[in-house]
Amino acid sequence: MGIFNQVLGLVLSLSILVLIHELGHFLFARIFKTRVEKFYLFFNPGFSILRAKRYNKKWHFSAFSKSSPEEWAEHPDSTEWGLGWLPFGGYCAIAGMIDETKSSKDMASEPQPWEYRSKKAWQRLLIITGGVLMNLVLAMVLYPCILFAWGQEYIPVKNAKYGYDYAQILLDGGLKNGDKILSIEGKAVETDADMVNKLVVNGAQHITVERNDSVIDIVLPDNISKQFVANPPKGGIAQIRFPFLVEKCEKGSPAEKAGLQAGDHIVGINDSIQTPTFMSFAEQIANFKGQAVTVNIERNSEIISVELTTTEEGKIGAYVMPLNKIFETKKITYTLAQSILEGIKIGGKTLVSYVSSLKLLFNKGGEKQLGGFLTIGSIFSQTWDWEHFWTMTAFLSIILAFMNILPIPALDGGHVFFTLAEMITGRKPGDKFMERAQMVGMFLLLGLMVLATYNDIVRFFFGK
Repeated sequence: MGIFNQVLGLVLSLSILVLIHELGHFLFARIFKTRVEKFYLFFNPGFSILRAKRYNKKWHFSAFSKSSPEEWAEHPDSTEWGLGWLPFGGYCAIAGMIDETKSSKDMASEPQPWEYRSKKAWQRLLIITGGVLMNLVLAMVLYPCILFAWGQEYIPVKNAKYGYDYAQILLDGGLKNGDKILSIEGKAVETDADMVNKLVVNGAQHITVERNDSVIDIVLPDNISKQFVANPPKGGIAQIRFPFLVEKCEKGSPAEKAGLQAGDHIVGINDSIQTPTFMSFAEQIANFKGQAVTVNIERNSEIISVELTTTEEGKIGAYVMPLNKIFETKKITYTLAQSILEGIKIGGKTLVSYVSSLKLLFNKGGEKQLGGFLTIGSIFSQTWDWEHFWTMTAFLSIILAFMNILPIPALDGGHVFFTLAEMITGRKPGDKFMERAQMVGMFLLLGLMVLATYNDIVRFFFGK
């Protein structure tokens, strides 16, 4: 179910984002009395799962068809709505606009009043930016809704009493697993996200940590940010350390048969291997696949030992206690007014942080940071969580808005660039030029998609 939930989350989220984006184009087109020939969720090469069109005050449908019924062509002023079969996309075909659905040949006739090319430059600018605006609006609506519904709950960095396990890059820089971060560049760090932003995006070097009751200042290499880009840590730059406190045992598992109980603290294996954290236990027990071992447990302030035989995968079938039951969390609730103000602030910070992080792509090895659908899907939880789903959807909405406004032909930003140039110079680009620019943009985007997919495959199969 874990992978299924991630796939479902990805498809549902992208479907919402595509619908909202294309709806932005549609609404502004209709405001300026421009015809929208087709509005599709998902692409439909070869055939469509469903087509629908309203004319003569009735809705007409066509399922699993290769093309629209001939009689539909007699009503060009009505939009054809459709559901394609190829997910992760969609389109809004606007009359008189050169895009992925049309070429200069489709513009051979004289411009008509209802066409995009006949509208004033400022109107075309609004039509083409409508999708980006709607994605930004969606994010700025979702963040306040999330805060109002669930508030914020997180583990402050200062409450990570067992410290963190760090990526090898940070260990090479002087940190040790278990170090508790007190400050970065002289300022306290509130959240894990703040830590990542300061170290990876901003390339912070000065870290103050607590280690064995001592306070130590560490100076990381000045190229620490570039190191993260060249060799992205698979598990992130730091993972909070937590003890293996048993929440419950899987039915019929070795742990249940051995009599492990809720609240047991697993501290070692075979009386000789200490496992102070959950990760250390998981790593060590994997060396005893299908073998009989002694698991050392702290129960009621006493150390006891139980014998069990691990599974063929090197597991015992015990679930760890949720982190919010192990650590003191910080919970913030918001009124409606507070959630609106704070939500918009979070949306703005997310946009700024994302834009700032893009500079890493231009460092040596930055191309490895690109990811495709596998990477995007991995950010969704394997257990269904509506708060997490909407948070990721808001985040992706901001990414989609920014990426689409980049001045690349075939993206909305490319059309914006040429329209602004027209408004400044008074000269409108020719249809043939726009067609060639569209082809160049599509070629560039295809290349980026191939690279992103390649990175996904490398990460998935080789863990790099």
